[in-house]
Amino acid sequence: MKLVIQGKNIEITDAIHEYVHQKVEKAISHFQSLAMEVDVNLSVARNPRINPKQTAEVTIYANGAVIRAEESSENLYASIDLVADKISRQLRKYKERRQDKAYAKPKLGTVVEDLAVEADLIGDRTPELPATVVRTKYFAMPPMTIEEALEQLEMVDHDFYMFRNAETGEINVIYERNHGGYGVIQPRNGNGNGKNGKAAIQSNQNGHGEKPNLTKI
Repeated sequence: MKLVIQGKNIEITDAIHEYVHQKVEKAISHFQSLAMEVDVNLSVARNPRINPKQTAEVTIYANGAVIRAEESSENLYASIDLVADKISRQLRKYKERRQDKAYAKPKLGTVVEDLAVEADLIGDRTPELPATVVRTKYFAMPPMTIEEALEQLEMVDHDFYMFRNAETGEINVIYERNHGGYGVIQPRNGNGNGKNGKAAIQSNQNGHGEKPNLTKI
């Protein structure tokens, strides 16, 4: 397992490094076969308006999936404790879902055409990033269903998740709605609608592991 620890506005001392290593190793001790790489980011907010200030973020790359957790508090060591507990729960949930799929009856799927990627995407232009961009992330985007994208959303601990829709081949965004449930953002075509119209996901999770209902409108 590869463990990478980075800090922002903080020096990663030997004591901090050792504490993170112990906590993360303990958190994933039962999931060593899943975790290929673990990235830990520790940060301290300099802005006095940001509260709590000390944040610990853990991202685990596990066999093509990304599992992420983040926690903040007024004490860095407390944030590390909290995020270690959270990532352990996320890994347990991910492992249970994999086991459920392994025992489930195979379903017939649709073969998605493997389209070639355009070699030259920018032509003679010089690539530039706006001055306001502070962080860039790159990740693989294999085709997946909306249900699979929802599972990934829950694993990365974000408000939204971008994915390539296996049914349409288009880039979609699944997000958590403020008033409950989930929604999907799809691109429009010439007649003002997406290829499959708008899609919405309504959740009926009650804490017992039930899957949300998926409703397209």
